Amino acid sequence: MSEEPGSLAGRLEQLLLGGEPCYTRRDLVERAELPLETAEELWRALGFAHVGDDQRIFTQADLEALKSVTQLFDAGIVDRDSSTTLVRSWGRSFARLAEWQATLFARVAAEAPDPEARVGELADDVIPLVASLQEYVWRRHLMAASGRLLDRPEGDAPTRAVGFVDIVGYTSTSQHLDESELLALVEGFESTASSTVVEHGGQLIKTIGDEVLFVVDDPVEAVRVARVLSERHAEDEEFPEVRAGVAYGAVYSRLGDVYGSTVNLASRLTSLARPGTVLADGGAHEALTEADPDEAEFRLRRIRRASVKGYHHVEAWRVKRPRKRDEG
Repeated sequence: MSEEPGSLAGRLEQLLLGGEPCYTRRDLVERAELPLETAEELWRALGFAHVGDDQRIFTQADLEALKSVTQLFDAGIVDRDSSTTLVRSWGRSFARLAEWQATLFARVAAEAPDPEARVGELADDVIPLVASLQEYVWRRHLMAASGRLLDRPEGDAPTRAVGFVDIVGYTSTSQHLDESELLALVEGFESTASSTVVEHGGQLIKTIGDEVLFVVDDPVEAVRVARVLSERHAEDEEFPEVRAGVAYGAVYSRLGDVYGSTVNLASRLTSLARPGTVLADGGAHEALTEADPDEAEFRLRRIRRASVKGYHHVEAWRVKRPRKRDEG
């Protein structure tokens, strides 16, 4: 249902949806020349609820979006089979971002003397700036991703290092923290992990509350990331105690995520690692040994073989600090 044009909700609707709702779903697909079933599937993939035939909730912006989808189909950029997966990925990503932004705007408005007036100001002035910055960030990431693909040789799945870093005792710790304290813990962990990964030329693939997953082309840099984070608690008690695992091998990418046996092995190594330590698999061990034959930076000690889910007798090495020169 459309909001009153002069109301605050109406102003938000006008700004965010690009005009007043005037189309039903059938109006939309007829004008976009797209099958109704396809449009409904894409709408659900975005994460939105079913819309009845008599509900006029769609705007000109919705129509232009559907026309753009048709153009992508015609250009062969995406096909109708894979489009739902792509749109679902968009929906999940933007839903999380929008939820966070709406909470932030609501908090800012609530602190103002006139909350409704402040919401209006945010709608008129701030949201367009945020939209512009989001496009800028997307373009920058698109350029970076394109550069990585152009630099990568053709062939099978690229060989990359995968790292997992996991907060030790997160479940028990979270039970003794209030919401603000838990949020500070997680944000501090994610912020430090993200900056460390980027500083070493890697990509933070995803965060899962108490765990981060990252990839780096160079296994040496991946182990450096893991070691910096695993040693952080000893220097800063505010940073949680963590453990890490790094594996090096073929890594498959899809819609911004990574998967394959190398990813699985890195996760399993993390579960075997002791607090404050890093475990490396055979591929990472070989690369580190070649890069640092004198153990000037890394000391690698084989650990006892262990069995974990999906892997029997995992072979792994603990990454330790090198001995000081005056040690025997």
